[in-house]
Amino acid sequence: MSTKESGERQLQVEMRSSDRAQRFYDRQMHDFLTGSMIFLIRRQEIVFIATADLHGNCDCSPRFGNPGFVLVLDKKILAYPEYRGNGVYASLGNILENPHIGMVFVDFFDTTVGLHVNGQAHSYPISKIPGKLKAHLEQFSPPCVTAVERWVVVTIDEAYIHCSKHVPRLAKMDKSIQWGTDDPSAKSSDFFVGPSGKR
Repeated sequence: MSTKESGERQLQVEMRSSDRAQRFYDRQMHDFLTGSMIFLIRRQEIVFIATADLHGNCDCSPRFGNPGFVLVLDKKILAYPEYRGNGVYASLGNILENPHIGMVFVDFFDTTVGLHVNGQAHSYPISKIPGKLKAHLEQFSPPCVTAVERWVVVTIDEAYIHCSKHVPRLAKMDKSIQWGTDDPSAKSSDFFVGPSGKR
């Protein structure tokens, strides 16, 4: 787990929250996934991932799939598929330079509880996935919604709650999803782009 020094501790002192923060660390922070955390992850269709390049330039983007598309290999290791996207590879490119990753799962439709997972990420082409992931895929055959380009494997440093008090409960609506499509209308590609190419 992170030692939680420097800026974080400094602000706790300035804001007089050190005792409250320490109670949070002692009660809520783990360097592994608990059973209830695993249960939450296996029901999610969305995860938000945060990465940064070697210079600290950040990117945060969501990933989607069937419930449980983020695989729990054990209480210290997660894996998720990278499906075909816009070809920019911002997150994967950042991971090549800087393996630190933040993941946020939010159970919008039931408990409204969230889960933060921070760790070290590495991505692999299909032909070179680690043995533990390969064995998991062979044993459980989790359904993938479209062809997987790469797998990202995350070794967990920290796992802790995002409390439910400010999270809205959402209602899930029907939507036909065209996984992997290049159809601009299905992607709403031009939502922020005008006739001249930019708005």
